[in-house]
Amino acid sequence: MTFGEVTLYLLDGFKLTCLLFALTLVLALPLGLIIAFCSMSKFKPLSSVTKVVVWIVRGIPLMLQIFIIYYVPGFLGYNVFAKVDSYFFSTVGLVDAGRFVSVTIAFAINYACYFSEIFRGGIQSIPKGQSEAAQVLGMKKSEIFFKVILLQVIKNIIPPMSNEVITLVKDTALSRVVLVVELIKKAELLMTQALIWPLFYSGVFYLIFVGLLTILFNYLERKLSYFKV
Repeated sequence: MTFGEVTLYLLDGFKLTCLLFALTLVLALPLGLIIAFCSMSKFKPLSSVTKVVVWIVRGIPLMLQIFIIYYVPGFLGYNVFAKVDSYFFSTVGLVDAGRFVSVTIAFAINYACYFSEIFRGGIQSIPKGQSEAAQVLGMKKSEIFFKVILLQVIKNIIPPMSNEVITLVKDTALSRVVLVVELIKKAELLMTQALIWPLFYSGVFYLIFVGLLTILFNYLERKLSYFKV
């Protein structure tokens, strides 16, 4: 295969990598915020259970979580992802959709727990005195949250959030353990044709992606720099 053919072949896998990345963020960010509020709840049973779940998810390797979510339903006699495969194949002709769905669920749950801790730290880092001062000035709760608290929280969480998002880009390669044909899996398939260099070439795609994200997060940090004293 020529360099151009290999590039197009890898790009096909990179599309799946980008889709997994995007879906994980879309699902994990709001779920992480919900988990953060649950962990900060004054209702002790809810906050305690939430903290234990977060501890378990953060403590177990993501690869193992992928295996658990994909294989355990089948062991229990209800292979839901086989049904997903059948549905998508019969409706749109898509193959192995169940594998991708299971991986997306695993990634969303895993990263939601990590994001929840970032959200919790960001919210708790804002002094309560600011809310109290805003109430004295006659501001409504919604105004206090959006005009006083929210932007400061966003500024505080951008550095740790950017690290997690960049890690997510690279973690998408773990989806190949259940034979999801993402970028690295595509490169590995080329090794059967005695082509080893595409495996190293695939790193260029990640570098470009991470570089663009780094530029984006640096831009956001500069935009919110007016909070500096």
